Amino acid sequence: MAEKILIVDFGSQFTQLIGRRIRELNVYCEIVPFNKIPAPDKSVKGIILSGSPFSVRDENAPKIDLSDIKGKYPLLAICYGAQYLAKHYNGSVNASVSREYGRAMLKIEDSTCPLFRGIPSNTQVWMSHGDTITNLPAGGSVTASTEDISNAAFRIAGEETYAVQFHPEVYHTQMGSEILKNFTMEICGCTGDWTADSFIGTTVKELKDKIGNDKVILGLSGGVDSTVAGVLLHRAIGKNLYCIFVDNGLLRKDEFETVLLSYKDMGLNVIGVEAGDRFLDAMSGISDPELKRKAIGKTFIDVFDTESHKIENVSWLAQGTIYPDVIESVSVNGPSATIKSHHNVGGLPDYMKLKIVEPLRSLFKDEVRRVGRALGIKDELISRHPFPGPGLGIRVLGEVSREKLSILKDADAIFIRSLKESGLYNEVWQAATILLPIKSVGVMGDERTYEYTIALRAVTSTDGMTADWVHLPYEFLAKVSNDIINKVKGVNRVVYDISSKPPATIEWE
Repeated sequence: MAEKILIVDFGSQFTQLIGRRIRELNVYCEIVPFNKIPAPDKSVKGIILSGSPFSVRDENAPKIDLSDIKGKYPLLAICYGAQYLAKHYNGSVNASVSREYGRAMLKIEDSTCPLFRGIPSNTQVWMSHGDTITNLPAGGSVTASTEDISNAAFRIAGEETYAVQFHPEVYHTQMGSEILKNFTMEICGCTGDWTADSFIGTTVKELKDKIGNDKVILGLSGGVDSTVAGVLLHRAIGKNLYCIFVDNGLLRKDEFETVLLSYKDMGLNVIGVEAGDRFLDAMSGISDPELKRKAIGKTFIDVFDTESHKIENVSWLAQGTIYPDVIESVSVNGPSATIKSHHNVGGLPDYMKLKIVEPLRSLFKDEVRRVGRALGIKDELISRHPFPGPGLGIRVLGEVSREKLSILKDADAIFIRSLKESGLYNEVWQAATILLPIKSVGVMGDERTYEYTIALRAVTSTDGMTADWVHLPYEFLAKVSNDIINKVKGVNRVVYDISSKPPATIEWE
C-alpha cells in the first residue's frame, strides 16, 4: 500500500470501528495488537492508539514503548491511549470523581488546533471512561473540555501528537468523522485515494506478480467473499484458476443448482461436487456444536483434497478470508477463544502442500461488497446474506439427520422467500432459520400434535462483530409463522429471536 494509518489495539470494543471510520474516508489502515507492533515503514503516515477495557492505573494494564512513535509520526491517542500518554510522560491519571459515560458536550478551548479545524464548540461527543487526566503530560496543552472534564483533549507542543478522552469513532460523536478526517488528511497528509477501483488494480497486479503462471484452486461457497475472491483471481490469472463448489448437503434448499447456474456466465471454471451423504455420515451421532464443526471441516478438506488432486500441478490454495477473520486471529490476548473451528484462517492440514493466497484479507465485509460491485458481479450474489461455513449443520441444533435437514430447508426457504417478496431482504444483514432440539404440544384441527419448534433470526450489522435484531413487522412475522406451520410437516411452533450481539451471537451454535 502506498500509504496507511496504523491503529494500535489495546483491546477496546471500538477498535474495529476506528478502522471502519478511517476506511470510510478512503484511507487504508491496519489494526495491530499493542504487543505485536511492526516496525513502522515509509508507508505509515500516522498512528492511532485505541481505547481499552483496562485502566492505565491497573498493574496488568497494556503497556507500549512509544519511543519510536511519539514525536516521529503524527499520533492520535483515544481514551485509554490519551490517558496512557499522560501517565507515562509526567502527567497524572486518577479515578474520576464525576465519571463520564455516554453523551457530553465538547467545548473547543484551542481554535488553532488542527484536529478540531471546522469543529464547532458545544458539539456532542461520546465518553466511556472511569479515569480522567488530572495533570497533562510534559509539553501538553488543553484543546477541549466538557462540563465535567477539564482535559477532554490536549496536544503536545512541537509534535504532531494529539489526544482525546472521548471516542470520535462512534456514531454518537456528531463530528467524529470530521475529527478523524482532520487527523488523517490534514495532519497525516493522506490523499484518500484508497477506493474499490484502486484496490482492484493494485490487487490484480500483486496477484499476477505473486502467482505468475501457477495454478490455483479456490473453494467457492456461493457467498460474497469467495465469489469476489474468485473474480479477482480470474482477472489476474484467468484459466489457471480452478474453482471447486462442494455441495455438503447443508446448503439452503436448491442452492447448489441455483448458485452453479449463477456462476455460469461469469467465465469462472467451476467444478460442482455433490457430497452431501459424506457430510451426513461424518456428523452421525454428534450433537456437540464444536465437534460438528470439526467433522464438517475435516470432511470438507477430505473432499476438497480429493478433487484438487484431479487437477495437475496445483501450487496455491485461495481462500476468501476477510479482515475481521485476521483481526480476531491475532487479537490482543492471542488467538481469540471465540474463533470457531470451521474457519478460513489457519487449519490447513500439512499433507496439502499448497501455498495460501487470500486476496480479500485486508477488507471488511461491506468493502468486499463494494469491490464486488466495482468488478461487475451480479447484485443477486453481492447482496446475499452471510452464510456460515458449516451451513445448516449448525442451524439444526443437536444431532443432524436427513429428516431434520429437510424440515429446516423447507422452513428456511419460506422465511428467505418471504423476506425477498416483502422487500425486507436488503434491510436485513443476515437472516437464519434454526431448528430447535425440542418438541412442544400443539393443536391442528381436532388433533393434538407434538412437533418441532422453529426459531427465526434476523439481524442488522456492518461486519458481524456486533449486531442488533431487526424489528420485522408483526404482520410479516405472523404470515411467515402461519406459512411454516401450515406447509412444513413436523413443525407446530415458530418463535422470533430478539437477542442482540453481544451478549448473544448471531448463530445459535
